[in-house]
Amino acid sequence: MDRRNALKLGVSALAGLYLSPLLGQSHILNTPAFKGTFEPTWDSLEKYQVPDWFRDAKFGMWAHWGPQCEPEAGDWYGRGMYQEGSWQYKYHVEKYGHPSKFGFKDVINVWKADNWNPEELVSLYKDAGAKYFMAMANHHDNLDLYDSKYQPNWNSTKMGPKKDIIAGWEKAARKAGLPFAVSVHAAHAWTWYETSQGADKNGPLAGVPYDGKLTKADGVGTWWEGLDPQDLYVQNHPLSKETSNKSSIHSQWDWADGASIPSKENIEGFYNRTIDLIDKYNPDLIYFDDTAVPFWPVSDAGLRITAHLYNKSLKKNKTVQAVVTGKILNEQQRKSIVWDIEKGQSNKIEPLPWQTDTCIGNWHYDRGVYNNKRYKSAKTVIHTLIDVVSKNGNLMLNIPVRGDGSIDELEREIVKEIGAWMKLNSKSIYGTRPWKIFGEGPQQGSAGALTAQGFNEGKGKPYTSEDIRFVQKDKVLYATVMAWPESGAAIIKSLGKESPHHVDKIKQIKLVSTGEKLKFKQHEEGLEVYFPNQKPEVSFANALEII
Repeated sequence: MDRRNALKLGVSALAGLYLSPLLGQSHILNTPAFKGTFEPTWDSLEKYQVPDWFRDAKFGMWAHWGPQCEPEAGDWYGRGMYQEGSWQYKYHVEKYGHPSKFGFKDVINVWKADNWNPEELVSLYKDAGAKYFMAMANHHDNLDLYDSKYQPNWNSTKMGPKKDIIAGWEKAARKAGLPFAVSVHAAHAWTWYETSQGADKNGPLAGVPYDGKLTKADGVGTWWEGLDPQDLYVQNHPLSKETSNKSSIHSQWDWADGASIPSKENIEGFYNRTIDLIDKYNPDLIYFDDTAVPFWPVSDAGLRITAHLYNKSLKKNKTVQAVVTGKILNEQQRKSIVWDIEKGQSNKIEPLPWQTDTCIGNWHYDRGVYNNKRYKSAKTVIHTLIDVVSKNGNLMLNIPVRGDGSIDELEREIVKEIGAWMKLNSKSIYGTRPWKIFGEGPQQGSAGALTAQGFNEGKGKPYTSEDIRFVQKDKVLYATVMAWPESGAAIIKSLGKESPHHVDKIKQIKLVSTGEKLKFKQHEEGLEVYFPNQKPEVSFANALEII
């Protein structure tokens, strides 16, 4: 069976398969027997039940922050800076010098995070309505942002800020009373960094290798003397097929389509690093930026990590209170871990809880987004939250953090605007469950289809007062009118007397943000709700409490 079919089927028997990058042959890893209720197979993990705290929380906020934020030049900087002709390459050459002389390891060295105040930021996010907080533990750049036993040199306590970033975030989250989550991305460093093996094809330094193949022996007389750059770059291996194709890494994300397969040593190193992260910082949620779990289907390392977290939580809490998220999941995998959709949302009510992750700018801080004022508005964020919650999902929102550890004034204002709406309307969000249908109105007919990890956000028409989203809680129906009806009344077709979704006789309707009782009239074809003349403080989405 080939790897792509195995991925689709989620075959448990494949857990433990290792494909030699040199021979292309299959070998079984000598994985020690796992002790615990959950074993590292999809068949065992599908017994998992999503904990209520996650289902009730609905809204989390994320600091997708690391050394790639230092240049303030957007996403995947540590890869793009090695792609000759790209805007990030040109930016890097101008700001730092040629990547044969100043590579990403050197970017890490100049990252100091000297204005980082985790307690203040987490408090700000909690005040904005976040019910859990997530911090990035490592990215594809392979630098661990914690005191990492198995990445002892290339971690943030030894490099750059010389601070335990995860410890700081965890302390702040615990003090705020928020569940603490970590995002883990480093499984892809092996292929992601392959651009660092290249060299310019043009110009005065044509043919001069970038720094991706440097070894410990090359460091004599440098700031990194005594360290091995390969512990960071992991590039002593043959290139993947079509490495020069900028998009090829996306088709190889599941280790197919000619991807160079990581060595057993690399995979087990990642496994040890992640178990160390779990055991030191006790995260309530781990977000994996992977197809399913890390290294699946060429290794069972991600399954072993997941089983370890579930068993650890089970032993401590008597029930599993931990959450693991992954992307592009088949039906069995969605029972085993929580399906995460990147920058997009489902177009239906999902039978199992899920999460979307998105950001108000780029994942890593981008000065251009700030300068051109291209952040998502609070209105867009709230509309996304309402839509996602109506379909049984949660929203994880990243607020890009500058290299120095601060957020800019435009971001801060957006966070406060989100908080203003949440303070008035959050009872229609927290602890709710889907209703019979998620909503009605013209917007849903224009929504884009999911592709790959997701990526369908912003493809539909803007929401209007004809767009309604429903949830329920404690025998109360919440219907959110997604814009203020300038006509003075909103028509909810799904609650007309002839609607198949019609409920018992409606006794009372309140505008959640003010508590004001609203007049209404239930016709055969719809429920007409008369809005007050005075708009509430925030009126771009208007929750109605219907009993």
